[in-house]
Amino acid sequence: MNQERFLIAARPDLAEQLQAWARNLQQERRLSPHTLDAYLRDMRQFLVFLTGHLAGAPGLSDIGNLHPVDMRAFLAHRRREGAGARTLGRSLAGIRSFLRFLEKRNLANAAGINAMRAPKQPKSLPKPLSDRQAVAVTLQSEQLAEEPWVAARNAAVLSLLYGCGLRISEALALVPHDFDGKPVSLSISGKGGKMRMVPLIPVAIAAVRQYRDLCPWHLEVEKPLFRGVRGGKLQPSIIQKEMRKMRSALGLPETATPHALRHSFATHLLAGGGDLRSIQELLGHASLSTTQVYTGVDTERLLESYNKAHPRI
Repeated sequence: MNQERFLIAARPDLAEQLQAWARNLQQERRLSPHTLDAYLRDMRQFLVFLTGHLAGAPGLSDIGNLHPVDMRAFLAHRRREGAGARTLGRSLAGIRSFLRFLEKRNLANAAGINAMRAPKQPKSLPKPLSDRQAVAVTLQSEQLAEEPWVAARNAAVLSLLYGCGLRISEALALVPHDFDGKPVSLSISGKGGKMRMVPLIPVAIAAVRQYRDLCPWHLEVEKPLFRGVRGGKLQPSIIQKEMRKMRSALGLPETATPHALRHSFATHLLAGGGDLRSIQELLGHASLSTTQVYTGVDTERLLESYNKAHPRI
């Protein structure tokens, strides 16, 4: 982790605490690399702002004496730069996290900043594929790769995303041992190391078996199951690239991404009568409120069908 990039605008005493905070986020809170990078980037932007706001590089005492008016000035500055509500909310969350870290060390008082409300977030719904589209994406016959084993690999990964609701990082972390014998479920380590059990559907098992039969590389039981064309671990960008190709070939919307298959998994389960709490467990969401967003998608589709089908409309 390159920490220097967000320490350039801080005095040594503050820089030391920032490094300790970054280690805490990575090693103890176990944030994902993307979230960690976003927090550090946001903190660097805040430090750059404070350097101008205070007419000098900030130190630990400056951070300890922050007031809500300073934060409002920062948020207004970022909004003028074009930052949206989500970005501002994340920035505020990162700064609060750092202040709480300092507060536990008796180096700051975070009460004033914690009392601030985050910018109101715009309501947005996940963009799932239709049943037909999602199934088409997972078929080996619809894959565009010329090498049969690569086509089988892509189909297997996409089948796990849609059939089991996995994140792409979770699918690519699987090892051959996960599919030994006659597996009926997968033990998945999700965000923050949270473990969950996910049922395996026969179609996904068959897709993985087809890939293993065709794969030219020796698959050690505890090494990555999915391999790139040179035998290394398959990278998410490869599957994302293949999905972009399929969007054009299958006439799919721009929102058709590998992660959209996870949205489709949840939405289609809910539409089929799935219990919201069970879907929360299958997705590995820490909060039910995160899963409840799919009820909005289901309602939206219901109204769309109503508007199309009702004879009096």
